Amino acid sequence: MSCNTSVYCFLAVRGKSCLCWHVYGLLQRSDKKYDEAIKCYRNALKLDKDNLQILRDLSLLQIQMRDLEGYRETRYQLLQLRPTQRASWIGYAIAYHLLKDYDMALKLLEEFRKTQQIPPNKIDYEYSELILYQNQVMREADLFQESLEHIETYEKQICDKLIVEEIKGEMLLKLGRLKEAGEVYKELIERNAENWYYYEGLEKSLQPSTLEERLQIYEEVSKRHPRAVSPRRLPLNFVSGEKFRELMDKFLRVNFSKGCPPLFTTLKSLYYNPEKVSTIQELVTGYEASLKTCDLFGPCENGEKEPPTTLLWVRYFLAQHFDKLGQCSLALDYINAAIASTPTLIELFYLKAKIYKHVGNLKEAAKWMDEAQSLDTADRFINSKCAKYMLRANMVKDAEEMCSKFTREGTSAMENLNEMQCMWFQTECAAAYQRLGKYGDALKKCHEVERHFFEITDDQFDFHTYCMRKMTLRAYVDLLRLEDVLRKHVFYFKAARSAIEIYLKLHDNPLTNESKEQEVNSENLSAKELKKMLSKQRRAQKKAKLEEERKHAERERQQKNQKKKRDEEEEETSGPREELVPEKLERVENPLEEAIKFLIPLKNLIGDNIDTHLLAFEIYFRKGKFLLMLQSVKRAFAINSNNPWLHECLIKFSKAVSDHSNLPEIVSKVLTQEMQKIFVNKNLESFNEEFLKHNATSIQHQLSGAKMMYFLDKSRQEKAIAVATRLDKNMRDKNVKTLTKVFEALLDGSFGSCHTQCEEYQAACHKLFPFTSAFMPATNEDDSSIASVNHTAINHDLLSNEI
Repeated sequence: MSCNTSVYCFLAVRGKSCLCWHVYGLLQRSDKKYDEAIKCYRNALKLDKDNLQILRDLSLLQIQMRDLEGYRETRYQLLQLRPTQRASWIGYAIAYHLLKDYDMALKLLEEFRKTQQIPPNKIDYEYSELILYQNQVMREADLFQESLEHIETYEKQICDKLIVEEIKGEMLLKLGRLKEAGEVYKELIERNAENWYYYEGLEKSLQPSTLEERLQIYEEVSKRHPRAVSPRRLPLNFVSGEKFRELMDKFLRVNFSKGCPPLFTTLKSLYYNPEKVSTIQELVTGYEASLKTCDLFGPCENGEKEPPTTLLWVRYFLAQHFDKLGQCSLALDYINAAIASTPTLIELFYLKAKIYKHVGNLKEAAKWMDEAQSLDTADRFINSKCAKYMLRANMVKDAEEMCSKFTREGTSAMENLNEMQCMWFQTECAAAYQRLGKYGDALKKCHEVERHFFEITDDQFDFHTYCMRKMTLRAYVDLLRLEDVLRKHVFYFKAARSAIEIYLKLHDNPLTNESKEQEVNSENLSAKELKKMLSKQRRAQKKAKLEEERKHAERERQQKNQKKKRDEEEEETSGPREELVPEKLERVENPLEEAIKFLIPLKNLIGDNIDTHLLAFEIYFRKGKFLLMLQSVKRAFAINSNNPWLHECLIKFSKAVSDHSNLPEIVSKVLTQEMQKIFVNKNLESFNEEFLKHNATSIQHQLSGAKMMYFLDKSRQEKAIAVATRLDKNMRDKNVKTLTKVFEALLDGSFGSCHTQCEEYQAACHKLFPFTSAFMPATNEDDSSIASVNHTAINHDLLSNEI
């Protein structure tokens, strides 16, 4: 009999025992059933309302579950029972702070501060943290004058002198005392001349009226700090014309002579301005031409000649520059020239791999990243990058071997990376398995990432008492706020999106049961053929079983000690965890319900991302939930009414509504009213034509419009394909990503059977992007699937914001 069952039986007999309810609550808490544990504690308090331990345990669960009203009440009871304990005062004040009742929080903190007997000249860390926390509450309450007076009063008793000055500067600006704020920010810049935030504050305080005055601010700082980069870099954001050329020329020369690999990254934010890009290109190509002939930046200049490394870094920069502009041939020419001159520099091979990644040739990218890794096998960063590129190229085993160089010996790299919560690897691994069609393995990785977020949320439990005991109150409040939005993180979004896409695919095309398939096939076989087939199956099963046993024994041998220890720790903290078996995950009974589990956090936290609502639509569309479908498209429409994917969803939704004549009257009325607002009484064909006309220069929009043209009328296949495959000069998004999406649509049946048009489009794209593997002519039958693989890879690559 389990502990829970035993206690439950005992409660049936001794239901009036406070101790029993408390123990039962502890057991529920150990099983992570926090709501049930709270009920148990409340039952216990009915029998003993002043039990300190139960009240403390209840308060911990309430803050864990963010029951802030209940937390405030419990902390008030604890304060009444133990008014001399500082945790009682601090906990009660934090409750009011989190409920945004700043006045009450400040009163409690001030009353508690008065009880602290700290001499004015003594610096005590915990008292310092209390003062800073008080000041944080004041700033959040917009009490700027009070905050400034408070920080000045207790300045000598605060350990962190830097944050004191930062608060002073911020508050002085808020109060309009600009001269004093300027002095504070000048002092801060003297301490750290590379902090961009300080320059922003200095500009706000000095309020320069002309460009010359604004430049003078940075020139004065640059004179005092000649080695600082920020005062020379920041003016490049706001100057233009000849002044920009002059400052950029100085900035580039210094950095090229010094040999500064991250120079392009420093200047990348300027590339939104075509005029500045043109100036940069003119300057750097001029340097390259002059350095090749006379080792000087300019052909008519006199002075000391530049070392050979200057030309190397100029070519390195130009390769990055042209890669950013999408001119991959030029980028490859420059990086190849740099490699020819210095074939031992890791950064050059790293950049070459990056260029191939950007043009969609992921196998070649992985090859060159592996070359970079081989130059320094002890570098963990380049090792991780190499593994990532291999995963993008669907080389999962190679990536695992690459990571194994830095993982713990005696266990597989996959398991060790999972233990270390290495989520970049797991999200990339899930995407690779998804592209390979190994849906069970992909889902396993997605669920592992989801478990990591659950564990991170659960781990905050220990900090509720620790932070109040150590008085790290600002960090504690920041932790609580971070945990509230934890699943906004890009790793969770990637895992959730992959899981939802897979579950949708499994719903549309469920994996067949092998035994049932064999039964159907055996009906058409003769007795002799059937006997032969069964014999072959038995041998295969026996062989597979032996192989599985061998692998299992090997795993057991390798992991016996650490697995035992890990299991014991998990039993203590969270109870036994269900094993993630790929075969079970990909043959789940209700894929849409599983998809919704991943969707809910996205809807709660990432509602400003249109993909969240469009993924929700795809789920509800398959479930036939019309009102939820309407909710999803309305929310997406509010974010971006011209989104191509949204356009497809709207037409599918409208057609589904018109095809279902048996909807309840009230539902039908609501749908009709809301759809009229979007379609403005237009039929679907004219709505689609207007969408195509309005987005005549966008390949992505033309593709979605063409898909819907064929969806609404199968007889317009040729017209739809012609619209989708347009490659006119005026198309503004003619890049690898969009063209691969079109090619993928031609392959996956979005336009029916169109083999000839597919080949013609592939050839046309190959002329535009000769290095992209998706558009290369197929050399064998297996290459026919490469477009699909590369399309998904590129989309995931863009999702990670690394292109």
